[in-house]
This record gives sequence, structure tokens and C-alpha cells, in this order.
Amino acid sequence: MFTYEEIERKSIIILRILNQAGIPMGARLIARGMKDYGVSLSERAVRYHLQFMDQRGLTDLVGRRDGRVITEKGIEELRNARVQDKVGYAISRIEILSYKTTFDTVRQTGKLPVNVSVFPEKIFPDALSAMKDAFESGLCVSDLVRVAKGGEFLGDMNVPEGYIGFATVCSIVFNGVLLKHGIPMDSQFGGILQIMDRKPVRFIELIHYSGTSLDPSEAFISAKMTAVRDVVFKEEGKILANFREIAGICRDAVAEIIEMLGKAGICGVLAMGKTGETVCQVPVDVNKVGMILTGGLNPVASARELGFETENFAMSTVMEYQDLKPFSRVYQEMRR
Repeated sequence: MFTYEEIERKSIIILRILNQAGIPMGARLIARGMKDYGVSLSERAVRYHLQFMDQRGLTDLVGRRDGRVITEKGIEELRNARVQDKVGYAISRIEILSYKTTFDTVRQTGKLPVNVSVFPEKIFPDALSAMKDAFESGLCVSDLVRVAKGGEFLGDMNVPEGYIGFATVCSIVFNGVLLKHGIPMDSQFGGILQIMDRKPVRFIELIHYSGTSLDPSEAFISAKMTAVRDVVFKEEGKILANFREIAGICRDAVAEIIEMLGKAGICGVLAMGKTGETVCQVPVDVNKVGMILTGGLNPVASARELGFETENFAMSTVMEYQDLKPFSRVYQEMRR
């Protein structure tokens, strides 16, 4: 039999699958979907969990052939569980999203990881204006974004009523794309990077992914530790950034992939050193190359600096590349 903790964990995965699908699903399809989360359950075991979830009011049986749908209570449970998911290391989330990334740099199709920020609907147009300068200054991983209204989905995230969901490309896209090319990337830490004359100087604060249950970007934005707007208007300030390492032997291949990503509108590499070379005062192993990537939530941090409240879910989910639009187009559409 399953322990209570196992039931809870697998129930949350089932809720995510149903939430993302938006249509009734049977045990067979749910069992297939759970494999994407690294969980292998038989149809019979899935039915056991579904019966338990029906009793709790998290799911509703539409019909024996049609299967189950997630209820309002289930959506709320899923939303609360995202906080509980943070009781675990951020590095695990990076590894999962890297694996789920399917973006093809040649065909420019597939899924890539995104951050999701949720704004109150009334303030969102003004918040977009506050983010505009950061996007135009390139203080992001990509200017490709996605907007969803209350009740709609961004990946497997359901946007609550009365709010607007805003998806930005996450720097984990580099991890995922390199992984698909057989190149492992070691994610060291996220931090606050000091900028002077629009050039990266040093990290003044950092949080190691392997030792935290919080996403560094979320923590730094909440603590109001960024000065993104100063970088935009004064060419010096503090932005969100991440430090990665790759094997030195892979440097040339990585440079080619970065160039291909740039053609797809995905940039964000602030610095890449040489083998064994210190990067922005961060020492690097003798056989490694250090890389500094821009944080995808910098535009959101820029809006937060002006007082626009938002709830952020960094390293949140994956979305199809084709579903994203340039920020400039979204800005024009929302400001009409």
C-alpha cells in the first residue's frame, strides 16, 4: 500500500495533468502523463488515487468513458501545493525542466521553460509599461512572452480569476537545449549581479541552487534587492543573473548553439570565459568554463521596483515556442 506522503505527491501530479489538459481524462491517459514526471503507475493504481481524490472533492467523475476533471477545490489544492513543492532543492526543478525542454534550434519548434508571474488584472497594463524599458534594453533571456487571462492556462498553470498571467522565458532553456545536444551544464547559483557601464562586474549576493528550497530570483525580487531600472537609465545597477559551468572541451560547440538560439530570439548570455578563467570574480575549475546568464524575471523585477505587486513562480513550467509572442506586439495589444 501507499503511504500518505506518496498518495499526496502522486495526487498533485494527477491534478497537474488534469489541470493542463483542461478536458476529462481517463486512468490510461493519466498513467501515460505521469511518466513525464518520472512516476510509473498502472491504470489500476491511478484509479485508486482518483477514487481517493473524488472523496476529497479534488476531482469529479464525468463518466466512465470520459474520465475525470479537476474541480475548483482541486485547482486551489494545486495552487497551494506549488508552495509545498519548494520544500526541496531548486536544483531538482532545474533538472526536471531541462529534461522537459524539447526546443529545436534549427526548426525553432518545441517546448521551452518559462517563469510565470501573476498580476492583478487592473494593474497589468501599467505593469507592462513598467517592464517595457527592461525588455527593450535586453535585460531578459528573450523578449518572447505569453499573456493569459483568469481561467486560462500558461503551461500547466491555471491563472486565477481576476488576475493576468505573464510568462517569460527562463534561463534554463540553455540547460535544456545543451542537454539535448549531449552537453551537460552545471547550475551553480542565482544572484544579484552588479553592472557598471552596462558591463557585468561581480555578484554581490548569491544563493546556491543545491542548498536552497527557494528560487533565488523570487527571493531577491521579494526582498527588493534589484536595481534593474538603474541599469536601464543610468547604465549601472543590480540585476538578476545566474552562474553556470560547462566542460572546457565543449566551449566551441556551446558558442555555436548560443548563436543559433540568438537567431530564435533567445539571448541572455552576459559573459562566457575561457577554460579555467575566473568570470566576474567567480573562480572556475581548471577544466571548466564559467557562464553568466541574465535572469528571465528582470523585467518583472523592474515593475516591482515601481511598486507593482506580483506573485512569481520562477522555473515554473514549459510552453510551446510557437505560443510565445514578441513583447512589443503584446504591449501594443494590451494598451489598445
